[in-house]
Amino acid sequence: MGNCCSQVQPQDAEPEAQKSLKGDKPHEENTATTPPEKAPTAQPAKNGKQSPIGTVLGRPMEDVRTLYTIGKELGRGQFGVTHLCTCKKTGNQFACKTIAKRKLANKEDIEDVRREVQIMHHLAGQPNIVELKGAFEDKHSVHLVMELCAGGELFDRIIAKGHYTERAAASLLRTIVQIVHTCHSMGVIHRDLKPENFLLLNKDENAPLKATDFGLSVFYKQG
Repeated sequence: MGNCCSQVQPQDAEPEAQKSLKGDKPHEENTATTPPEKAPTAQPAKNGKQSPIGTVLGRPMEDVRTLYTIGKELGRGQFGVTHLCTCKKTGNQFACKTIAKRKLANKEDIEDVRREVQIMHHLAGQPNIVELKGAFEDKHSVHLVMELCAGGELFDRIIAKGHYTERAAASLLRTIVQIVHTCHSMGVIHRDLKPENFLLLNKDENAPLKATDFGLSVFYKQG
């Protein structure tokens, strides 16, 4: 809840339950068919000096705008605002979720953001989970650059359709349950499941469904 252009590394050691789950035989739906796209690598400061360490992510601060052009607003939640962003090097489009540090009122809020980054990194490569491309922190905000799902929220699709046939609804719910199973089998509980937190990859009728917003998620612990 890394670098803008490099994969994010977990801040802390993985919980024991998570480690043990990694050794289990993976379920069929947990295997990605294609490797995740890597974001470009940020360049060090020209003056050679180390950037200040961010208070949220705990690593050198970077300006997301050195690598991405921030565009129109796509949506907003309690803590974050999501904008369309374009990689300056490749021209590829992504979604950038910006979390204002002033809204992180206490240590628990900061830990939630750190854990969101760690969990999204841990779930990288799963076909029905939004891919985290990179994370930045500057003086005022934390920015999470993610896979763009141009089809919008499942909630809006449901409203636009008006109703689903029983077969279509069953297919949709089957995908949602598979996503939940993937998270649980990898030691993660989402804790904020609702139509607004499932996105469609594109505007096609049968667009792939992807889970997003892991800001309230936690690693599962035995007992």
